[in-house]
Amino acid sequence: MEAQRVQRRLAAILAADVAGYSRLIGVDEEGTIARLKALRRELIDPTIASHGGRIVKTTGDGILIEFASVVDAVRCAVEMQRGMASRSGDIPSEKRIEFRVGIHLGDVVVEGDDLLGDGVNMAARLEGIAEPGAICLSGDAYRQVQGKIEIAAEDLGEQRLKNIAQSVRVYRVSTPEPAHKIVPALALPDKPSIAVLPFQNMSGDPEREYFADGVVEEIITALSRFHSLFVIARSSSFTYKGRAVDVKQVGRELGVRYVLEGSVRKAASKVRITGQLIDTSTGTHLWAQRFDGSLEDIFDLQDQVTVSVVGAITPKLEQAEIERAKRKPTERLDAYDYYLRGIASYHQFTKESHEEALRLFYRAIELDPDFASAYGMAVRCYIWRKANKWISDRVKEIAETARLARRATELGKEKEDAFALCFGGHGVAYVVGDLDDGSAMIDRALGINPNLADAWSSSGWVRTFRGEPEVAIDLFARAMRLSPLDPMMFVRQGGTAQAHFFAGRYDEASSWAERALQERPTFIHAICVLAAGSALSGRLEEAHRAIARLRQLDPAFRIADLGDWTPLRRPQDRANYADGLRKAGLPE
Repeated sequence: MEAQRVQRRLAAILAADVAGYSRLIGVDEEGTIARLKALRRELIDPTIASHGGRIVKTTGDGILIEFASVVDAVRCAVEMQRGMASRSGDIPSEKRIEFRVGIHLGDVVVEGDDLLGDGVNMAARLEGIAEPGAICLSGDAYRQVQGKIEIAAEDLGEQRLKNIAQSVRVYRVSTPEPAHKIVPALALPDKPSIAVLPFQNMSGDPEREYFADGVVEEIITALSRFHSLFVIARSSSFTYKGRAVDVKQVGRELGVRYVLEGSVRKAASKVRITGQLIDTSTGTHLWAQRFDGSLEDIFDLQDQVTVSVVGAITPKLEQAEIERAKRKPTERLDAYDYYLRGIASYHQFTKESHEEALRLFYRAIELDPDFASAYGMAVRCYIWRKANKWISDRVKEIAETARLARRATELGKEKEDAFALCFGGHGVAYVVGDLDDGSAMIDRALGINPNLADAWSSSGWVRTFRGEPEVAIDLFARAMRLSPLDPMMFVRQGGTAQAHFFAGRYDEASSWAERALQERPTFIHAICVLAAGSALSGRLEEAHRAIARLRQLDPAFRIADLGDWTPLRRPQDRANYADGLRKAGLPE
C-alpha cells in the first residue's frame, strides 16, 4: 500500500512558558492560576491576534503559536514581554509571572490543527534556555528579522540543545526596548524634590511584603501633602522594587534631588523602620536613622520618618504644615491591615484581583466606617471596572459607586484627605455622571495635595469629558511628570490621546493612542481613539484593524454604548466620536 503523504509547511514558531511555574503554584496555586488567566485574556491572546498569530496548543504553563512571518512572531514576543514587564513592577518577585520565549523558522509537519516535527522542537528547546523575561532566536529566525526590527540581540554562539542533533546558533533578546533607547534625564523642579523607594521587607516572611509597601505608601502620602516639596508618585517609585539601584541614576530618571530608601522589620508586636536620605547629585548620605516602636505606634513611626526627611531638606517649614501632614488614616490597626492588603491586590490590575481588593476595602470600612481612604479605593475599583467594561449590573454598581463616593468626599472634606476626595470626585464624574461636582471635588483634592499624580490625571479625564481638552492635556502632562515611570502611564497617554481627539487633532490623537497601546494592548479607550482618529484622518485600513482588535476584546460593543461609557458634555464631541467609530466599522 502507498504510504500516506505527510503535509508540511514552512512556519515561524513561537514557544513560551512560565518560568518557575511549579514554584509559583506551590506558593499560591489559586492566585497564580487566576493571574495567568487574566494575562491570557487581557494581554497575551489580544497581542497574538493583533500580530496574526495562531495558537496551536496550550499547556498549564505554556503556549505554542504559529506565524506566517518571523517578523510578526518577534514583534509579538517583544510586545508580550514589554506588557508583562509593565505589569510586574508592584508584584513581589516570588509571585511574579515571567515568560521565557523561543522562536524558530523551520519546516513543520501538519496534523489537522496541530504542528509537529523538528521545527516545533527547536522553538521549544530555545525557550528552555531563555532567561525569564527574555527571547531566544535561532540563527534562521534572526537572519529574517535582522535590520527589520529594532532589538538588542546578543550572539550566544553555537549551542547544543537537548535532543537536537546539530548545534544551533542562538541570539538572545535580553530587553524588549530598542538597543539605542536612552531615558533622558529629567530637569529638577524649582523646589526640593524627592522619591521614596520601596523599603526592604526584613521580617523574614514574604507575606509581610504588603506591610512594608504600606509603610512606604504612607510616608509618600505624608510627604506629598507639603506644598513646598515635589514628591514622585508611588507608582513610579515602585518600578525599582526588587532591583539593585544606583541613586544617581534614579535621580536622573525621576528628576529628583533626593532619594529615601530603607527597610521595615515587623516581628510580633514590634516594628523597626530604618531610613537613609541620599543626595542623588553626589550620592552623599544626608542622614541615616532607626525608628523603633510597637505596632500600635506605626503611624507615629511613619510620622517620625517624614518629619526627619522634611527637616533635612526643607528645615524652615511652618509647624502647622508639619502637623497637617501627620494625620492618621485610621485609629483601627485591623482596618489598616485590610486596607494595605487591598492596595496590594488592586495593583495587580486584573478583574479577579480588583474583586478581591473590593472585598478587602469593604472589610476595612466595616471595621472603621470613617476610614476615608478605604472609601476612595473602593470607588477607584468601580471606576476601573467601568473603564474595562467589567460591570455586570450597571444600575446596581452606579448606585453603589454613588454611595461610596458620597461618603468618600464627605470624609475627605472633614479629614482633608486628598486621596478620598480625588477618587470620590472621579467616581461621581465618570461612573455617576455628575461632571461638575466631580471636578470640584478633584480640584479640592489638588488644593490639599498638589503632588497627587492620580488627582492631576483624574482631573484631566473629567476636564476632557466636560469639553476642555486643552486644559486636560496640561493636566495629564503634570501627572506624567510627577510619575514618569508609572506602570499605568498608558492611562495618562490614553487620556492625552482622547483630549487631542476632541481638540480636533486626529493624527496627534492616534499617535498618543499608539503609545498607550504599546504599554497596554487591551486599553479600550486608546483603541477607540486610534480607530476614530485614524478613520477621520482617512487612514481606513488602520482604523479597521483597531476595530477588529476592539471587537475581539468586546464583541458586544456598539456605538449606542458610547454615551454611557464616555460621558461627554459637548454634543459635537459625541457626534465626532460616533462618526469616527462608525467610519472605522463599529456597528450601531
